[in-house]
Amino acid sequence: MYLIAGLGNPTKKYEHTRHNLGFDVIDLLADQYNISMSTKRFKGICGAGVIEGSKVLLLKPQTFMNLSGISIREAVDFYKLEPARDVIVIYDDIDLAPGNLRIRKKGSAGGHNGMKDIVAHLGTQEFARIRVGAGAKTEGQDLIGHVLGRFPKEERALVEEAMGHAAGAVRLMVQGETDAAMNEYNKKVVKE
Repeated sequence: MYLIAGLGNPTKKYEHTRHNLGFDVIDLLADQYNISMSTKRFKGICGAGVIEGSKVLLLKPQTFMNLSGISIREAVDFYKLEPARDVIVIYDDIDLAPGNLRIRKKGSAGGHNGMKDIVAHLGTQEFARIRVGAGAKTEGQDLIGHVLGRFPKEERALVEEAMGHAAGAVRLMVQGETDAAMNEYNKKVVKE
């Protein structure tokens, strides 16, 4: 079984903000694979299903971004998952332009507070991740205001395409094809 966790903040206030790209990709996967996201468990909203023949649990932690590790750890412990083999985390990255993805098998939190919490709770950096470009803040712009803001219309199409690519990457990754996902989707669609 794979745990596929998308990071974001709960409540309507944060829907479709830059910081909720992980939630948006989970919703896309749930729609594509007819997985009901109606179960409240592991301090999150989740749904079990099958993607390309692999059992998956889609999870949207409801602990707010900076405490995402609590929810993910509960699911990992319950299903006795091995993070390096069974966990994929999808989240926003302000160091990537909207439209770009970066897939890795492991790595540091890179300054992302949600990822820092996951690394702390899992006790390892060895788990797959898909970073979805949220774009850098402009000079003088407040970082919190930036990540909690919504994409301008001209960027939204790029972001939706990147979300589709992230879903495509998940399809490959749950078939054991993480290298293929990296080769396919780690291309710069938009110059940074």
